[in-house]
Amino acid sequence: MFMKTPRLVVSSTLLALLVLSAGQAMAQKKHPMGAAPKMTRAQKLAFAMSAAPPEIGRHATVMDATDMSKPKQLRAGTNGWICYAMMLGNNKEAMCLDKQWQNWAQAYLGKTEPKIEGTGIAYMLRGDNGASNTDPYAMGPTADNQWVKTPPHIMVLYADPKMLDSYPTDPKSGGPWVMWKGTPYAHVMVPVSPTKPPTMSSK
Repeated sequence: MFMKTPRLVVSSTLLALLVLSAGQAMAQKKHPMGAAPKMTRAQKLAFAMSAAPPEIGRHATVMDATDMSKPKQLRAGTNGWICYAMMLGNNKEAMCLDKQWQNWAQAYLGKTEPKIEGTGIAYMLRGDNGASNTDPYAMGPTADNQWVKTPPHIMVLYADPKMLDSYPTDPKSGGPWVMWKGTPYAHVMVPVSPTKPPTMSSK
């Protein structure tokens, strides 16, 4: 049966993602690159869907957040996933979230404990523009917040936080690592690009 994603869930999740993207945009402020070119509807759809494997992106709800003042749904989906095309200044990102990650994003926005009921998967197969490895709400790199820019990756949530204990927290460990360990928003980052290791920087 075809069911649209509830608008409230989409809006709340989107707001949380915009907070994350805002931090990345501020981190890039010191290195302006000129205005980003505008994207057509077809380009936004393709860009958002490219964050996940084709079969997931093809049937996902797609949200346009390239204009932060007017986020909108480009297409309703049928598989429970939401894919986002996001833009803040020159900061362009795409990601696709399953239902557990949508719940996580709402909790992140409200600074509450996420209610994760099963394994959650999020795709960022285009990589990201950087985030602190230790502080979920960091808005840019500092001398000690382990700012890391990650190439294409998958993000994994577990209902049992003890599952995280078997992974390191070092982004350069050569495999999966835990981001935001010790916080309610901890999750596993799983690199999927063997030729592009993460790069880290400090203020």
